[in-house]
Amino acid sequence: MHTRRVRLRFSNIRLFRDAKPGFRHRLHPLPLVLRFIVLACLVLAIARPQSGVSSTSVESEGIDIILVLDISGSMQAVDMTPETRGATRNRDVSRIDVSKQAADEFIDGRATDRIGLVIFAGQALTQCPPTLDYKVLKDFLSKVQIGQLEDGTAIGTSLATATNRLRESDSKSRVVILLTDGDNNAGMIDPITAAKAAAAIGVKIYTIGAGREENPRFPVEGFFGKQYIRQSSPIDEETLKKIAEIGDGKYFRATSPEGLSRIYDEIGELEKTKVETKEYVDYTELAQGLVLPAFLLLMLEALLSHWVLRRLP
Repeated sequence: MHTRRVRLRFSNIRLFRDAKPGFRHRLHPLPLVLRFIVLACLVLAIARPQSGVSSTSVESEGIDIILVLDISGSMQAVDMTPETRGATRNRDVSRIDVSKQAADEFIDGRATDRIGLVIFAGQALTQCPPTLDYKVLKDFLSKVQIGQLEDGTAIGTSLATATNRLRESDSKSRVVILLTDGDNNAGMIDPITAAKAAAAIGVKIYTIGAGREENPRFPVEGFFGKQYIRQSSPIDEETLKKIAEIGDGKYFRATSPEGLSRIYDEIGELEKTKVETKEYVDYTELAQGLVLPAFLLLMLEALLSHWVLRRLP
């Protein structure tokens, strides 16, 4: 069976030479383009593309730390000179200033630990309760100065005050870092008794003896300005060692700014915060987002081919 071809005869085709292709004629390649797009979408959908959003969960087991700082009159001594010759630090910096600077650096080295500050002389005072707001803590530390409290060295009372601050803590690790340059000569609580009470509730105690000499220089204001006199300032190292032993900690002797910084670094290494990091990835299937556009484009191609761009027989 032969199919008849319909032909239109024209006597002259010069009439069509200047004719320009119409809008429908320009759309003739569109169905083919749409088919290729549909095919590409289906191939990608079969490949099952996915997008993942990752999230990290950090679980930390913080430590509660109380810094106990001696601000008695003997902390004015200026015997903790730098170890390096030609150091830029002032060689007349007092024990209290060196101690505050080292404590400030120690705070900077922590991240998820609650840290508090207890100061003491003839009595003890909580300058800042345990907090994660290190800016506030460092502001309190910067304002500490000798003369805030009645003079003396109440080591036992200061230790009891720090222990009382940690008594209600739910942290698995509780630490006291006590720095002093003298021996207990004030307060109603014996240092050994206070250490045993702290150990009984699981508080670990580190002790630091600050000072190089037993007869250091002390600044005094005289007729001709600031002068220095030597005065006895013994450190009861035996008691500090005993306190650290009872508190399952360690005793250190600091004789220079660098040495005190190293001591705080070592304590920081011994009392590391436990941090666990878990990573999660949430995947989203993208195939559905390709199949639906492919179906719509296929319908559009059929519409164009069979209706809009349909050819005459």
